[in-house]
Amino acid sequence: MTLKKLLAGACALTVCCGLAACGGSNADSGSGDASSVPQTVAHDEKEEELIGNIADKLEDIELENKNIKFFSHWDINPGEGQKTSPELQLFKDKYDGTIEYVQTTWDARYTDLAKLIMANDSPDFFSAMDMDGFPKGAIKAMFEPIDDYIDLDSDLWAPAKVTNDNFVFNGGHYVAGVQSYPQFVCVYNTKTIADNGLDDPAELYWKDEWTWSNFSKMCIDFTDQDNDIVGLDGWWYAQALNDTCGVPLIGLKDGQLVNNMNDPQVAKVQELMYDLQKNDVCYDRAANNWSTRGGGVTGEGLGTYQTLFIPVGLWGVEGIPSSVTAFGDVEAGEIMFVPMPRMDDSDKYYVTARVDGYFLCKNAPNPEGWAAFMNCRMNALADSEELTLKTEQEDYLWNDDMINMRKEILRLVNENPVYDFQDGVSAELSSTMQDVRQATMITGGNTSTWTATVSEYEKAVDYLIKEANENIQTEPTAE
Repeated sequence: MTLKKLLAGACALTVCCGLAACGGSNADSGSGDASSVPQTVAHDEKEEELIGNIADKLEDIELENKNIKFFSHWDINPGEGQKTSPELQLFKDKYDGTIEYVQTTWDARYTDLAKLIMANDSPDFFSAMDMDGFPKGAIKAMFEPIDDYIDLDSDLWAPAKVTNDNFVFNGGHYVAGVQSYPQFVCVYNTKTIADNGLDDPAELYWKDEWTWSNFSKMCIDFTDQDNDIVGLDGWWYAQALNDTCGVPLIGLKDGQLVNNMNDPQVAKVQELMYDLQKNDVCYDRAANNWSTRGGGVTGEGLGTYQTLFIPVGLWGVEGIPSSVTAFGDVEAGEIMFVPMPRMDDSDKYYVTARVDGYFLCKNAPNPEGWAAFMNCRMNALADSEELTLKTEQEDYLWNDDMINMRKEILRLVNENPVYDFQDGVSAELSSTMQDVRQATMITGGNTSTWTATVSEYEKAVDYLIKEANENIQTEPTAE
């Protein structure tokens, strides 16, 4: 997820991105109607002043083409009754810019994009937030390097250098990312912690004692499978735990994909994961039709005090109180989160990252307009924390502990991001890595050692990586 809603009204974007990661949206394909303008909520005086101050910092240029086309299964424009996001308001106020929504579906995104490019009807930009478009989109010539249009060495973009340098392939930067954003945080219920006499993970974190050993002990001590009480649940704990070692399973090095299954740090953390699962701390998805507790409802089990930890994106708890009750009672201070624990012998908390940014489509008709919009995004990000704080306090009813921890996790993920590209290469690699990443923690008695997992999958993964690195296209083909 992104820092995605600096205003409460942008929360529709948050929901879209969260659902996208699970394969949501069944919207019909087709072009949006740019002339149909919904009745949006006006900004208050304080918000107008902040946006105006940001606009004064933007470059004074006249765009020859003021419209840019966004291709997605969700609309970047505000819906009925929502506020316009700061970057869209800036783009409109400063450059008289508009964004045309070109609609597709989740499943058909890449096929439809390839068809448009081949028909010389390319859109301008495409979301990078789902982490399944890179380096695939570069390899298959669906996206272009952005270096000719955005000055990533400028003072404006300097804060995002670490982020954007993670998306270099074949010599070019392929994502305009304004920041790294946490893919996962470790969410828990403070009442569950207190009622069971456990150390509060947030207090452990601030004392630099939120370690693998403390995390594991808490999971083991809490779990009581006979009474349906478990230490871990959710869809993403295996990847979230692997990345605490700082090494993704599929990474990039010198602009080339690499398989890190044999990396010593990966082997070490996977052994810890195997030992943790042997203590039977996870909710048994195998016995529940391979679903999480509650049929897959995110957060289910925390609010009923039956689950200790659920690794999930911040989007899971970013919402009005009635939308996050599966996690607990936010007004009572029950919902809290921390980064995933650090390895005991490490001095860093590594955070699985997703990028808050966009791709430039192949043969985009208005790259200059897109670059102006992205500069609006970067300027808005640098000066809009006050608006974010307003949303957290007034709409989400977050307490100071939550607000401060979110700021800390944003700091961590932009200093020590872990980008894993296992879902951004091909359907074959993504499917294979789904088995790999959960092998040491799979429920139902099928847990495998990491040594056995590497032996079973390494050659297949190496082949898929080699194939991707050697098959860079110059023109897209429909999938």
